Amino acid sequence: MLKIKNCSFSYRRKGNPTIDDFSLTLEEGGVYGLLGSNGAGKSTLLQLITGLLTPISGEILFDGENTRKRLPSTMKDIFLVPEEIELPAMKLDSFIKYNSVFYPNFSMEDMNRHLELLELQRDIRLDKLSMGQKKKVALAFAMACNTKLLLMDEPTNGLDIPAKSAFRKFIAQSMTDDRIFVISTHQVRDVSQILDHVLIMNNSKVLLDSTVANIQSKLKFADTINRELIDNAIYAIKGVGGASVILPNDNDEDSELNLELLFDFAINEPEKLKQALSINNPEN
Repeated sequence: MLKIKNCSFSYRRKGNPTIDDFSLTLEEGGVYGLLGSNGAGKSTLLQLITGLLTPISGEILFDGENTRKRLPSTMKDIFLVPEEIELPAMKLDSFIKYNSVFYPNFSMEDMNRHLELLELQRDIRLDKLSMGQKKKVALAFAMACNTKLLLMDEPTNGLDIPAKSAFRKFIAQSMTDDRIFVISTHQVRDVSQILDHVLIMNNSKVLLDSTVANIQSKLKFADTINRELIDNAIYAIKGVGGASVILPNDNDEDSELNLELLFDFAINEPEKLKQALSINNPEN
């Protein structure tokens, strides 16, 4: 379990905090989508979780241990794939050799399988790769490490369509009941089908913390030109000739989760969304 307790952080000593008295608990066995506007502190939060940044106050515990200590016993089970990938001037084979030893659950079999799916060779030079290829290498290695906590910051940036499809397969095939995956992204269409939990944050507050199952059981998402449905929607974004709407799911109907619409609802009318979902999120 990952527990963030009343964390605050600022990049400037007297500046406004990027993270302010922030609390959150993530349970094992979940693929969490971390959504927020640019500047909401998503990347900062991921770096705080890994202990790369030190909070001004509060603490972050992973399996009961403070991650800021960066103990080998803790770090072996945490991996962060940053948005911007920097790789050393060496061949992939050498990179695997020198770095896999830090992760006792690393699987070469998994690594080879991921590389094949992404159409990469183990003898490639890492410093000669494009941004998209670097992202593929980082994701393949991260998945092969089989850590209990995997954090990914904008993982689909720079990936082509086949690679995005491969990424979704990685997640679906690798998730187990004792792991936590956190995907921080604004490209919600790339990940909406693989999430089982949605976190939306803004101004250091958790606007939404809910399972996808709970959201879909309470809310129905639709695109419609029906004026009555639009007028009676809990939330709607009107377009030319129609609207994308969120309705009460009174009849327990199946509908595809519209993360973009849900995010817009959370940012603009968070209290109304909480009421619709019957969720009493803690004030952070």
